Amino acid sequence: MAEPTATPIERPRRAAPPPGSSRAGAPGARVEPAGRLRLRTLVYIRWFAIVGQLVSLAVVRYGLGFDFPIGWTLLPIAASAGLNVFLTARLPLGVRLGDRAAVLYLAYDVLQLSVLLFLTGGLQNPFSVLILAPVIVSATVLTRASTVVLGLVSAAAITVLALWHLPFPWAGARFVLPQIYLLGIWEALLLGIVFIGAYVGSVSGEARQMSDALAATQMTLAREQRLSALGGLAAAAAHELGSPLSTIAVVAKEMKREVEPGTPIAEDVDLLIEQSDRCRDILAGLSLRPETDPGDPFARIPISALAEAAAEPHTGGPIEIRILSPDAKGERGGEPIVTRSPEALHGLGSLIENATQFARVAVEVEIDWDETDATIRVRDDGPGFAANVRDRLGEPYVSSRDDQGHMGLGVFIATTLLRRTGAELRFANAPGGGAEVEVRWNRATMAAEERG
Repeated sequence: MAEPTATPIERPRRAAPPPGSSRAGAPGARVEPAGRLRLRTLVYIRWFAIVGQLVSLAVVRYGLGFDFPIGWTLLPIAASAGLNVFLTARLPLGVRLGDRAAVLYLAYDVLQLSVLLFLTGGLQNPFSVLILAPVIVSATVLTRASTVVLGLVSAAAITVLALWHLPFPWAGARFVLPQIYLLGIWEALLLGIVFIGAYVGSVSGEARQMSDALAATQMTLAREQRLSALGGLAAAAAHELGSPLSTIAVVAKEMKREVEPGTPIAEDVDLLIEQSDRCRDILAGLSLRPETDPGDPFARIPISALAEAAAEPHTGGPIEIRILSPDAKGERGGEPIVTRSPEALHGLGSLIENATQFARVAVEVEIDWDETDATIRVRDDGPGFAANVRDRLGEPYVSSRDDQGHMGLGVFIATTLLRRTGAELRFANAPGGGAEVEVRWNRATMAAEERG
């Protein structure tokens, strides 16, 4: 196997990113979701709760004959109905509540239910389990801090109900539950608040992370596709403007031969020729930036050209980027031809950018292939991947190596986009130190795509 030859990409140096900056751009930083809960949803749930409370009180009081102060129990229900009417009249139901407003709203529901339970036997009332409902809602859609606050409010409410409450309105002879049983109910509800809050919060948090990360991936890909379309439009404009510009240049040169040198008209003709040549150079530069298009002859390029195109936007900093290309001759076969797609360009570019932010001196982009596979390895001479995150790389919001930065959505987006091209990724620490990301394509799959 021939030794790879290094092709350093040299550009004017630019300032390095500040320490601790997010890898792969701003998306690497975790932003807690806010405003996920609509007022309409909470208002409708409260109306449903009000109807359920009224029906339950009527059945227990008039159907089962339990004696309790129904007049007093109607007051908190009326307060909830009045609050719903007030909110509906003052605020648009489609508004999304921030975490603080949502916590206050749900905390009121906990307190309203606690008042009803206080009047109807406290924790002896089987409906006391409903005090978990606001905590579940918070754990599903709100932040962890909001859920902790609401959990503390609920825990305080059930503690008060366990110690102070009106007797349960048993029908006939009064029956008193043992204190040990009430303690068990209190403990079960308390553990339910902690367990459900933690379990539901963790599951819904992972779902929110994946949803946010996929949305960011879609936005990134849409941006790359818009840039691709813009590049095609620029190439088309350069082609269309080439003919009239050539005509202008020919006419200007003919005029130059007919005017007397040194006259103001001759100077104007020289300026016209100079500017037409400049326009031709600009259009030539635009035509040299083809992007992926089904009819574009440059849509499929050698894998080494793909690596160079992905690395080019990230050069110019203090870290040198070296492209290591093998000798195309020998028993390797021909160099693989790959699709110049926005997914591949952005995915490889993100990996290279991440490597430059952790490298000390240089980043190596090594191209390799054999009869079955084509591979690009991005290797840096930095501290390498931390052992506790190496196996989770490619997931959204994973902390970076040794807390020197962030490796969140950048690597996730790169992994997602490259896998869409049929690549497989492997993250490891290089034997000589530093981190290494291997991107591997199956040549048979690449050939099938080319035929398709």
